[in-house]
Amino acid sequence: MTHSWVQFAAEQENPLVPPWPELVIGLIAFVIVFGFLAKKLLPNINKVLEERREAIEGGIEKAEAAQTEAQSVLEQYKAQLAEARHEAARLRQEAQEQGAALIAEMRAEGQRQREEIVAAGHAQIEADRKAAASALRQDVGKLATDLAGKLVGESLEDHARQSRVIDRFLDELEEKAEAAR
Repeated sequence: MTHSWVQFAAEQENPLVPPWPELVIGLIAFVIVFGFLAKKLLPNINKVLEERREAIEGGIEKAEAAQTEAQSVLEQYKAQLAEARHEAARLRQEAQEQGAALIAEMRAEGQRQREEIVAAGHAQIEADRKAAASALRQDVGKLATDLAGKLVGESLEDHARQSRVIDRFLDELEEKAEAAR
């Protein structure tokens, strides 16, 4: 029966629970492997993780710095654009003012030239009127002298006398014409 008891006890052991000597050897091996991993592998893993964390944080800082710089450049461009628009508006206003001044100057020049032409025309008309009046006066004087000579029966060829008679006659006619107005 003893033999059967060992058999029975072997049959009663749980296959999931290892024997004590194997469990102790396995635990010692685990501690050795875990210690080796903790001493050699874990610092390398931590170092790589730290480098990655620093790279990520550095990338974030660089990205934030780049974003800040981009924002600054954007503000500068906006300021330059606003300044350029202001300058363009100023130039446009200046051009309009220069155009208006040029138009006013050209109008004034045109007005001056028109006045010169009108004045020259009036002067020419006045000169022509005086020449016509003088020619008419001479013709009327000659006709009047000839007519007076025929009426009187003597020649009024004396030029000085002729001029006085004609001037007196025409002055009387002008006075009568002005009185009639």
